[in-house]
Amino acid sequence: MTAPKPPREVSRAFDALPAPMSKRLLQVRDLIFATAAAHDDVGELTETLKWGEPAYLTDETGSGSTIRLGRLKDSEHAAILFNCKTTLVDTFRERFPDQFEYRQTRALLLPVAGKLPKRELSVCLSLALKYHLERRRRRSA
Repeated sequence: MTAPKPPREVSRAFDALPAPMSKRLLQVRDLIFATAAAHDDVGELTETLKWGEPAYLTDETGSGSTIRLGRLKDSEHAAILFNCKTTLVDTFRERFPDQFEYRQTRALLLPVAGKLPKRELSVCLSLALKYHLERRRRRSA
C-alpha cells in the first residue's frame, strides 16, 4: 500500500525540517500507513498537525493512540512521539531494548541515516495503532 499524498500543511511541516530528518520521517510516515493498512481493525488514518508536527490518528475506529513525527530540541535524531500517559514507550523498551533510543515515556528516536529497522518499527507502530483496541479487549476478557 502506498501512503496517500499528505495534506498541504503536513507537507509544509516536513519541508521545514532539515532534509535528512524529513527524508527519515517520510519513511516512517510510509510505514505508518502500511502498518495501518495491514490491520483491518485500525481503519483509515487521519493525517493532520498537532503542535505543528505531522500526526496520525485512528479517528475512524478509535483503535489507537496518536503518533506524531518530529524532532526533539536537544537531539539530531528523528523522533516518533507518543502520548506519555500510555505504556507504549515502556513496551517498546521491553521488546527492543537495544534497537532504539528512547526519551522518557514519550519518544522513540531514530538516526537520520542508515537502514530503517522496518520490522521492529512496524511492531511498535502496530502497538500504537491498536493501543485502545487492545486495552478494551483486555478489560472485557
